[in-house]
Amino acid sequence: MLRLRPYKACDAKVVVSWIKDEISFHKWCADRFEHYPITGEDLNNYYQSFAYEDNFFQMTAFDESEIVGHLLMRFTDEEKKILRFGFVIVDDEKRGKGYGKKMLQLAIQFAFDIVKAKKITIGVFENNESAYHCYKAVGFQDIEQVQSYCILGEEWKCKELEIEKE
Repeated sequence: MLRLRPYKACDAKVVVSWIKDEISFHKWCADRFEHYPITGEDLNNYYQSFAYEDNFFQMTAFDESEIVGHLLMRFTDEEKKILRFGFVIVDDEKRGKGYGKKMLQLAIQFAFDIVKAKKITIGVFENNESAYHCYKAVGFQDIEQVQSYCILGEEWKCKELEIEKE
C-alpha cells in the first residue's frame, strides 16, 4: 500500500539517485538548480531555504519496504487556494507500475482535503510524455498557457495543467 509522509532529509540521497542523466534532471527540476548532478545535500539545502515558510510541503511516497516517490507542493497565492506540484519523481525502477498515479492521487487528496486548496497546477515539458500522460490520467486538464525554457541549448516548451476541486 502506498502512502505519503513529510519528506525527511535522509530521503534526499535516494531521491537524487533516481536522476540518471542530465535530460532527466532538467525534466524534473527545469531551471531550479544551477548544475548537474546534484547531491542529496544540494536538495536539502534548497528545501532548507523554504523551512520557515508555511506554504511549502515536501512529500515522500513509500510502500511497505522503501521510499518510491517524491514531490513538493507550494501555494502560489496569498489566499492559499492555488497549490503547485513540482519535483515529481518516482524511483526509475518502479516506473510504469502505477506508483506515480497513486502518489499523485494521494497528493491531490492531501491538497484538497487537508490544506484546502481549490486548484492544483503543474507544468510538464512536451518532451516528457510519460509524465504528461500520468498527470492526465489522474485528472489534470490542459490549459492554454505554454512557457518556453532554454535547456541544454534547446527550446523546451512547458505545458501547464490544472485540476480544480469539484
